[in-house]
Amino acid sequence: MKKAIIAALGLAATLGLSSCSTASSGGSGGTTNFTQLLPMIAIYILLFAALYFFMIRPNSKKKKQEEQLRNSLEIGDELITIGGITGRVVSIKDDESFILETGPDRTKIQFQKWAISTITTEKELPTTDKKKKKDKEKADEK
Repeated sequence: MKKAIIAALGLAATLGLSSCSTASSGGSGGTTNFTQLLPMIAIYILLFAALYFFMIRPNSKKKKQEEQLRNSLEIGDELITIGGITGRVVSIKDDESFILETGPDRTKIQFQKWAISTITTEKELPTTDKKKKKDKEKADEK
């Protein structure tokens, strides 16, 4: 996907340069008309919009999900760190670290919250979607 965007940017730059050179080499004394530049500007706007929706927006959504994951940490949760260490949360120290109990000998290790990869404990996350709430209520009635 990134390669396609880079190729499109290169194509747009090539088209932009060629349209500028043809516009300035016209017989009208070197003056350019705004209507000649309009397609080039539209291409750049479309490429920026595509860049935003394919690269910037998903990255910000992922950061929000990771932050929500870190804030939902509770004592007793089973989790995996980014280093591959699995264990159970024994205590949460301040807002930046937690203590993880691993192995059969119950070794306790302190980690920073940014080191959490996934929480393997099944949790019921609150939903804000009205349709999902209605579906859940219908399932409870049956």
